[in-house]
Amino acid sequence: MNRALHINRRQLLASSLATVATAATAKPLLALSANDRMKVAFIGVGGRGGANLSAISASGAVDVVGLCDVDSRFVDHAATRFSGAKKFADFRKLYDAIGNEIDAVVVSTTEHTHAYATMPALQLGKHVYCEKPLAYNVYETRRIAEAAADAGVVTQMGTQIHASANFRRVVELIQSGAIGDVSEAHVWVSRAWGYQSQADATKHRDRLFVNNRPQGAMKPPAHLDWDLWLGPAPKRPFHEVYFPGPNWYRWWDFGNGTMSDLGSHWNDLPFWALKLDAPQSVESFGLPPHPEIAPASMTAVYEYGQRGDLPPVTLTWYQGTHKPELWTQNAIPRWDSGVLFVGSKGMLLSDYGKHVLLPESDFADFERPEPFIADSPGHHQEWLLACRGEGETGSPFASYAGPLTEANHLGNVAYRVGKKIIWNRDTMECVGCPEAEPFLRREPRAGWSLG
Repeated sequence: MNRALHINRRQLLASSLATVATAATAKPLLALSANDRMKVAFIGVGGRGGANLSAISASGAVDVVGLCDVDSRFVDHAATRFSGAKKFADFRKLYDAIGNEIDAVVVSTTEHTHAYATMPALQLGKHVYCEKPLAYNVYETRRIAEAAADAGVVTQMGTQIHASANFRRVVELIQSGAIGDVSEAHVWVSRAWGYQSQADATKHRDRLFVNNRPQGAMKPPAHLDWDLWLGPAPKRPFHEVYFPGPNWYRWWDFGNGTMSDLGSHWNDLPFWALKLDAPQSVESFGLPPHPEIAPASMTAVYEYGQRGDLPPVTLTWYQGTHKPELWTQNAIPRWDSGVLFVGSKGMLLSDYGKHVLLPESDFADFERPEPFIADSPGHHQEWLLACRGEGETGSPFASYAGPLTEANHLGNVAYRVGKKIIWNRDTMECVGCPEAEPFLRREPRAGWSLG
């Protein structure tokens, strides 16, 4: 890796941020008036992509001009609703054909192609909405964050829960000092998909997920362009254990398991409330890493230094069967998934839709602060309004989604190298740990490039 290149890119990003503040608050290059209709292309229109297509097109101020998916069934179905849109299987051809005609792009592909579908839009100066996680690895995430800062367009990562009223009230409580100085945060999710152990796997029908790879090859269905689905990932034969989703995200070549998926939602809350950025160190625990498949259960411990007036804090992530000690000891409500903030004056426990101050008896007469974070018009609507110069997005690539995604990826990096990593965000390397390099970045397959 060219370290000087990354130092220069980091300096460029810092300079860009100083100029434009953030990608969310900058005046859009493609600012639209209230009466203008946005011409939007959608890359990935099945599953999550279909939901994004429905939500964004429902605004009434959007013209769907491009539909792209490697699965022709999804494109053909979407085209029955948007007959005027041009259809594509390859997003590279979409940009070649209509890149200069569009105002914005919505990317809802698989994780390993997010950066490759997003980068051309940023280079063309188009607004972008991209599903989480922002990119497949740390290097791709940094490249996208830098490109977003350079472009000055409006961006939003698909962390829909960020727009919830519950998250806003929790952030207000933490930042107003309701539980004092926060020294610990614990995040756990109950989902246990991925590699567990051979013994556990024999209880289930999906035993293929604990083999290195399924043996043999299967013929891809006629509606799927398998080579395009692979995109920048290494070539491998088609098999039904990868497609359709969500099976693919358990495999390291295509995704990063629960950490990058649910971490985008659950780590979002402490990241926002505690004003986190790059961790100083990360250490992960679990079964020995599988060469092909992300873990079902693991723990990752992040150490963050002082941030302005905020004291250092330890953030611990648990997935699958792993849980915080306070949870296992019944010292807090045993919610299936949750975020626990531990402060000098008490604790706060939250999930997506509710939260509670603990011990409850200590906060019986507590008076909440007046709300100071405005309610969101909706996660998609934030992006649409910001594209017209109205308001900001909650998860812009350069200043928020990028650092959050990088931190989540670093949890997996520490897990895969099997030791504590010391992170240097400026040179984008794990200090004294060259074996981490393949997990921070990879060379794309021939024919694919971030430019």
